[in-house]
Amino acid sequence: MSTLKLSLLCFIVLAISSCSQVRPFEDRQREPGTVYIYKGSSKPGNPAICYNSLFYKEAEIKEMADDLCKKYQANTKAKLLKVDSFSCRLFVPSKAYYQCDVEK
Repeated sequence: MSTLKLSLLCFIVLAISSCSQVRPFEDRQREPGTVYIYKGSSKPGNPAICYNSLFYKEAEIKEMADDLCKKYQANTKAKLLKVDSFSCRLFVPSKAYYQCDVEK
């Protein structure tokens, strides 16, 4: 197979796989073999969400963070602390850090 064909094939595979990887997600994984030890930036009460700013608006990400806050503790809302660029995956490059505060 020529180099051009191989490059084109790799580009097509990458393009197809990247289309399904742009949904926002919480940056959190459970450590294998444990119940309460988590890896990643997100902690209960301080969610971190990876997203692509080309496809999702900040309001949608804030709503997702609010849902995560309410999941961990009722009557809380997410407050944006900071946004980092190019700190998550290739096609989901932005990471928003939130803090859960009690609603007034």
